[in-house]
Amino acid sequence: MSKQIEQGRHWYSIHTYSGYEENVAENLRQRIESMDIHNKIFNILIPVEKRIKIRGGRRKIITEKMFPGYVLVEMIVDDDSWYVVRNTPGVTGFIGSGTIPSSLSEEEVKNVQKRMGVEEPKYKIDISINDPVKIIDGPFKNFEGKISAVDEERGKVKVLISIFGRETPAELDFLQVKKV
Repeated sequence: MSKQIEQGRHWYSIHTYSGYEENVAENLRQRIESMDIHNKIFNILIPVEKRIKIRGGRRKIITEKMFPGYVLVEMIVDDDSWYVVRNTPGVTGFIGSGTIPSSLSEEEVKNVQKRMGVEEPKYKIDISINDPVKIIDGPFKNFEGKISAVDEERGKVKVLISIFGRETPAELDFLQVKKV
């Protein structure tokens, strides 16, 4: 690397083997400690966010990695700190051109931190009233119906299902239906 790059503290993205993000973060923390390089490597962040999944008709909030295979590191890049990070087991390299790492902008880092700080997962409902839908989970699986109401706050939809020739309303989680 040899060239001194962007003086000062910046966030950098390092590429890791997918699924090894936690191991890399832990190894890096141990290396910072053992090589006493606290003054150049400050923070390690694995960007995660909460998501809603439906399994077996039940709503579950899970934590999912935003960028699988990447770990963010706040550091001052010089030959020593670059060497410590680059030679951490599981790290395949920095994101950047050639051997020169590219720092992330403050805005990018703030957006990631903002997404991570959101406590309640957001619902993105792209279904409107009268849309035909197919139920993909729950007791009415494979039934088709029409949306009669959408509750974005709770992430619920009301579907009119034809059962024995009569329209029957069913309140479902929006993840249990898909547009036809």
